[in-house]
Amino acid sequence: MGLPLRDSRHHTYGDYLHWPEDVRYELIDGEAYLMAPAPTATHQRLVGELFRQIADALEDRDCEVFIAPFDVRLPRADEEDEAIDTVVQPDLTVVCDPGKIDERGCRGAPDWVIEVLSPSTAAHDQTRKLAAYERAGVRECWLVHPGDRTVMVYTIADEAIASRAYGRPAISELVGTLDSSAVDGVRVDWSRVLRERAAGSGD
Repeated sequence: MGLPLRDSRHHTYGDYLHWPEDVRYELIDGEAYLMAPAPTATHQRLVGELFRQIADALEDRDCEVFIAPFDVRLPRADEEDEAIDTVVQPDLTVVCDPGKIDERGCRGAPDWVIEVLSPSTAAHDQTRKLAAYERAGVRECWLVHPGDRTVMVYTIADEAIASRAYGRPAISELVGTLDSSAVDGVRVDWSRVLRERAAGSGD
């Protein structure tokens, strides 16, 4: 089941900026998707622990990690902000080019994004949103499945940067540790992440 559309019109970031702040949308190819209600406490604990580990690893480096809601504008070329028709809010966003960060969020492809899937967003995140990341050239995307305790890692290999194409995902269980391939020196310890999850219930 996908997320509901706001309407059938083609929208841009210029429209997005004028919508009420109490209702959140993501734009993908001009279509405005109503984002799911506030995530569960368990989801927030998991995202929070991932943020903590990544932020600690990035201390004193140019790379920064941001937690949703944080707008990532994905232009197709060099169009003005107001003409961009894809604006997403990954659960976690890692950007290593300070020039991409401004007060509105990030303009251009982050180096790494993480989505923690829930039943209400899984189909959207694994199809439309993943395709938007690939097209924009996001080097690494993790789709974390808390329910079955697996993570799917999509990467753009060095030889595929020009084509911006993800290869087949690497799938692993949420056990041990996992290193980012796009951001050197970042290692996630799943035992700590799942310890946070154990404090709650559900997804």
